[in-house]
Amino acid sequence: MKKILSLLVFGLGLTISAIAQDAAPAEKTAAKPKYTKNTFSGTKIINFQSTEMVGKGYLQFMISHHFGNLWNKDASTGQNFAQMLGLNSGIAHTYLSFDFTPTKFLNVGLAATGSARFEGWAKFKILRQQTGLKNVPVSVAWVSLFNVDANTKAPDELTWNKFSYLHQLLIAHKFSEKFSLQLSPTVVHYNEVPYGKNNTNNIFSMGIAGKYKMTPKRNMTFEYSRQFNMYENVLDKNGNILNYQPDLLSLGLEFNTSGHVFQFFLGTTTAASTIEQLTRNTNSLKKMQFALGFSLNRALSLAKQ
Repeated sequence: MKKILSLLVFGLGLTISAIAQDAAPAEKTAAKPKYTKNTFSGTKIINFQSTEMVGKGYLQFMISHHFGNLWNKDASTGQNFAQMLGLNSGIAHTYLSFDFTPTKFLNVGLAATGSARFEGWAKFKILRQQTGLKNVPVSVAWVSLFNVDANTKAPDELTWNKFSYLHQLLIAHKFSEKFSLQLSPTVVHYNEVPYGKNNTNNIFSMGIAGKYKMTPKRNMTFEYSRQFNMYENVLDKNGNILNYQPDLLSLGLEFNTSGHVFQFFLGTTTAASTIEQLTRNTNSLKKMQFALGFSLNRALSLAKQ
């Protein structure tokens, strides 16, 4: 009986040892996080920032061009064709930017947004979607941006009043290799606005954007944003009453090449600056006032090889 018990104890010990040896690699594997990559193909989806940023030590140059409206209902048919669907209308706004990633959690940039306006920003990576020891379902980033009007100011106008600011929380989830979505609650602050009951320094909006991977090098993208306040019966500095359009929609076709992301897009805005797009958009979605545009970026490594 003692021999049988001894054999059972010895066999149980071998079994526990084998299970422990098998479990150890599994625990080691589970402890290693598996990060989600390429939620979006670029640092911008179309007009709006994404949770992505270029790699540490990389400098990125981006150009984005917005043309005039495809069709002007107040112009004749001949004039619309002469304007080549907005490409030859004389209305074009160009966005030129450089951004750099000094650490893997921070990206900073400067841009010229047209009409003697400039902006700068900082983007912070807060969370990254992952599985493994931790299950983090979303990627989260924060963007703070300022915009300044560099036009010659009036004698009685303070330079400080020419600044506006945008703060945006970016929350993205990659559902599969083909489909990603992002939510973007946003607040824009103007240092100065004309006096009036419908005017306010703070303007709120909510955006949603997505990417669908059609082929390994081709994606469809979209953006939609809704402005919640300061778009009806707004007074300008001259006392005129203005009405802006609260809905902003853009659709894009994106091509990925070696080191480049090239995109054609169609949207209800001709403005180049995100602040202008989200707070002073004049193109109506209901009236189908769309305009063509394109963007191109290139990233270069400045780190020592």
